[in-house]
Amino acid sequence: MSSLNSTFSQNTTFVRPPYFFIIGLNNIPHAKYYYVFLCFVFVVSVLGNSFVMFSIYTERSFHTPKYMAVFNLAVADLCESTVLIPNLIAMFLFDSQYISYNACLANMFFVFFFTCLQSLTLTIMAYDRLVAICFPLRYHAIVTMPAMAVILTVVWAFDSGVLTLMVSLVTRLSFCKSVVVKSYFCDHGPICILACNDNRPNRIMAILTIVLFFYVPFILIGLSYMFIARALFKISSWEGRLKAIKTCSAHLMLVTLYYLPLVSTYIAGLFFSIQTNVRIMNTSLAKSIIPMMNPIIYVLSTEEVREFSKKLFRRKNK
Repeated sequence: MSSLNSTFSQNTTFVRPPYFFIIGLNNIPHAKYYYVFLCFVFVVSVLGNSFVMFSIYTERSFHTPKYMAVFNLAVADLCESTVLIPNLIAMFLFDSQYISYNACLANMFFVFFFTCLQSLTLTIMAYDRLVAICFPLRYHAIVTMPAMAVILTVVWAFDSGVLTLMVSLVTRLSFCKSVVVKSYFCDHGPICILACNDNRPNRIMAILTIVLFFYVPFILIGLSYMFIARALFKISSWEGRLKAIKTCSAHLMLVTLYYLPLVSTYIAGLFFSIQTNVRIMNTSLAKSIIPMMNPIIYVLSTEEVREFSKKLFRRKNK
C-alpha cells in the first residue's frame, strides 16, 4: 500500500495517474461473503426491474404518464445496479482493484448519473400524485403523455449536463501523492481528497450537486405531500381519504427507502467522524438494496401491477 501512495513524486507539477486503486472494505474478515451477498442483490434487482419494465411495456393500460415515470425509475434502478455491482464484485472478489484513469471517470459519471436520476424521478412521481389528488378533474389535461415525455427529457439532459461538468472538473486535478481511493467505486469525494493542487472548484461542485439532486428534490417532495395532506383533509369521507392515500403509499415507501439512509449518513457525519469501512458499508448497501427493493415495493403495493402479475402467472400455468 505504501508503494502505491509513493508512486508519484510531489515535485511533479501536474500528474494524471494511469490508474487508481480502489481499496474498498479494509481488513474486515470474511468480506468476500458481503460481495457474494451483493451478487444476489444484483440478480434480484435485474429480475425485478426487468419485470416492471416488461409489465409497463406490454400492458396497454399502463401506457400512462404515471407509469412512464415508473418505467424511468426502473431504468435508473437497473442501470445503477449494472454500473456499480458487477464492477464492485469483480474488483474485490477477484482481486482486480486497479482501474484505469478514464474508466474511473466513466464509472464515477454513470454511478452518480443514475443515482441522481432516481432522486429526480421520485420528484416527478410526487408531482404526478400532487396533481392527481389536488386537481383530480384537471389531471388528464395537465399530466399528459407529451408533457411527461418533455419533463423526463429535461431531467435526463439536466442530470447529464451537471454531472458531466462535475466529472470534467476532476481532470484539472493533479494526483502526485496517492492513487488509493478509500471507497468501493470511483467516488468523487475520496478521489478529490487525493489531489495535490487546489480542489475548491471540485468541492463547490460536489456541494452544488448534493443540493440540486438531493436537498431540492427532497424539499419539493416534502412540499408536495404537505399540499396532498391539506387536500386529504378536505375530503369528507374516510373511504375517499384512504383511497387517495393508497395511491401514494408505494411512492412514499420508495421515497423513505431512498432518502432515509442518505439522511442518516449525512446527519451522522455532522456530529461524528464516520469510520471508512462503516461509510462504505452504509452507502454501498443503500445504493445496492434500493434498486432491488423498488420493484418489489411497487409490485406488492400497486393493485394494478399485482393484478397484472396474477394474470400473467395464471396465463403461464395454463
